[in-house]
Amino acid sequence: MKLIFKKSDLNEAVSIVSKAIPTRTTMSILECIFIDATTDRITFTANDMELGIETQVEGEIIERGQIAINSKIFSEIVRKLPENEVIISTDENYYMNIVSENAKFNIAGKSGDDFTRLPAVEKEKFIYLSQLTLKEIIRQTIFSISLNDESSTGKLMSGELFEINNNKLKVTSLDTHRISIRKVELKESFENVSVIVPGKTLNEVIKVLNGGNDDEVRIFFTRNSEFSGNGYSHIVFEFGSTVVVSRLIEGKYFNVSQMISSDYDVKLNVNRRELLECIDRATLMANESDKKPIIVSVTDGNVEIQIKSNLGSMDENIEATKEGKDIMIGFNPKFVMDALKAIDDEDVDIYMLNAKSPCFIKDKDENYVYIILPVNFNV
Repeated sequence: MKLIFKKSDLNEAVSIVSKAIPTRTTMSILECIFIDATTDRITFTANDMELGIETQVEGEIIERGQIAINSKIFSEIVRKLPENEVIISTDENYYMNIVSENAKFNIAGKSGDDFTRLPAVEKEKFIYLSQLTLKEIIRQTIFSISLNDESSTGKLMSGELFEINNNKLKVTSLDTHRISIRKVELKESFENVSVIVPGKTLNEVIKVLNGGNDDEVRIFFTRNSEFSGNGYSHIVFEFGSTVVVSRLIEGKYFNVSQMISSDYDVKLNVNRRELLECIDRATLMANESDKKPIIVSVTDGNVEIQIKSNLGSMDENIEATKEGKDIMIGFNPKFVMDALKAIDDEDVDIYMLNAKSPCFIKDKDENYVYIILPVNFNV
């Protein structure tokens, strides 16, 4: 095999597929990038058996071939090469020669025959939307997935629920203390779909997406030939010259709609940035080991934010519009800040029932809904 690349094209391709390299594995082949130039195109692939990424690379094929090469050493070499033409060649013993200007490397590879290709999935149902929209809807929900997937319940909460109903895409994530919901209108109506996508996959997808509102991504929901269940087994993201394939999480997601209530005794309208900056200042007094909550006191025309810890205390008032009774309630400041950072509106509406019931931050049409459980506090 002999290939010629621009350094920038080569570096971008390696960066994209490396996101599917596992951090820990006992199978050395999974630490490799598979370079396939056996046809008229060059593809790079990485696959950790749960998440696979393939991207097509611009380059010149002098001699066809394929090889699997260790991702860590290969990516480090490519990243530090001169900004010039890069020539990659292999021999019959699976050694790779990398030449750029006066820099020459010779590293050991593996037979491409040993590499596990991306699963051959039949693309059944799909939706399409802009790369920017997908990136935003993930960014605005991904922070509230659970990081603990040891149990079956934790496994479900480590993913996001993707639901398609006609021309609406609804994405839901939750952990034991909060729920995030985002809805977006699609360009066309599609058949109903409900799947749980691993958070790891979505985190990697938004790192690779670099398009804007005019760049499209197609999302397929599919079964493979080995899957015998009634649901879908894989999700496929296609955009530009890149394909991301991921297993879905099996199981029935939580009935979040039962947790959303329209009852409230207090409705607060407040400037989002002012509230966010106020809470951010309060966290200066939040010692992580103490896990002290912020105490929010709502009265007519005013919101008071207080916090006390062994570092000291903070007290600040901001203007707000209130409907209903006065209330004093405690929150984990990070949870409130995460929700406020995900909202683009200038003002936000916050709904509360009492100091023990969940707080809702949502817009009029419920295109976004953030539910946060309060915490106990001592005055």
